[in-house]
Amino acid sequence: MDKNNKDQQQRRQMQIPQPIRSDGAGATDLGPRDIMRDIQNPDMLVSPATDAGTVPNLRFSYSDTHMQLNFGGWSREITVRELPVAKTLAGVNMRLTPGGVRELHWHQEAEWAYMILGRARITSVDQNGRNFIADVGEGDLWYFPPGIPHSIQGLEEGCEFLLVFDDGNFSDLSTFSISDWFAHTPKEVLSANFGIPESAFANIPTEQRYIYQSTVPGPIETQAVPDPYGTVPLSFTHRLMAQKPLVTPGGTVRIVDSTNFPISQRIAAALVEIKPGGMRELHWHPNNDEWQYYLAGQGRMTAFAGNGTARTFDVRAGDVGYVPFAFGHYVQNTGNKSLWFLEMFKSDRFADVSLNQWMALTPKEIVQTNVNASPELMNSLRKEKWPVVKYD
Repeated sequence: MDKNNKDQQQRRQMQIPQPIRSDGAGATDLGPRDIMRDIQNPDMLVSPATDAGTVPNLRFSYSDTHMQLNFGGWSREITVRELPVAKTLAGVNMRLTPGGVRELHWHQEAEWAYMILGRARITSVDQNGRNFIADVGEGDLWYFPPGIPHSIQGLEEGCEFLLVFDDGNFSDLSTFSISDWFAHTPKEVLSANFGIPESAFANIPTEQRYIYQSTVPGPIETQAVPDPYGTVPLSFTHRLMAQKPLVTPGGTVRIVDSTNFPISQRIAAALVEIKPGGMRELHWHPNNDEWQYYLAGQGRMTAFAGNGTARTFDVRAGDVGYVPFAFGHYVQNTGNKSLWFLEMFKSDRFADVSLNQWMALTPKEIVQTNVNASPELMNSLRKEKWPVVKYD
């Protein structure tokens, strides 16, 4: 081997990460391996010395899921089948083309949604015959209670959104669809129900349509359907990005639950921005598990499970993270751009407990003796909660 080739090989070897910690623990990995995965997950390849025990997997990427392709769009989901620990919530990432339709359907579960890109028109009718038709755009939310029928259609630019359901076993491919019901109802029954001849049902679908291509609907004012019973009393939509955020030195937080989005009785959430050099502070949630969706940027999270166990995960856009009930954790921005993510809960309210605030509001003597606290640590404690902190 000539000198140039040998130098190139040595440079390549130096760029390949190895499971060796700075204190010397570990050894090189010479066997079969996925180097790209190791590069993407440095804190899993070389875990912090504080990680210990058998904490289960708490991260899964939508890039590793099955993509359901249809004319009119696509969908992919993360449920307990992909992430077994995630028992409280399941998520569906969906894209609709301009005019693409997620057909008329309903669920046994509540549906909470965040619009990632583009615009869509949603429609619904409640149990009292009151209808709802609205256009939603980037950063908007919608919520449909269990059993309430609805539809979603992409507008001129199409759309992509996240759907969250309050059951980890949920699958969007197994829902109640109008086409599926028509296909599995005798035509004489359909005839009797609508009061028209059976021949009128000659071309109904023979199976669930799920997502299909249609034309872009006209302006919303042309789509209005006068309703003798009026419209729904509580709006099914919420303008999350129009909501004034809580601003801290490390980023911003927008909290949405039944207190400011009254119809959302089963799912609460927070949209968190962590600026470079920032961190979602050490905290835990006293009401339920946390289901996360990462929208932009990259970071890492350590979940503390108690009893001497903890595990660190690297996260990036398109990942789902999960933190079981009451596990202590943080989310740290490890990139050079803002890290944006949603944290969601099967609850009617958002609640968290700040480690810093807890210590600040506890008598000093017990805090000092409990963790051998230095004067610097005691002076750093804040009685006000900062969900996102800035560090050097």
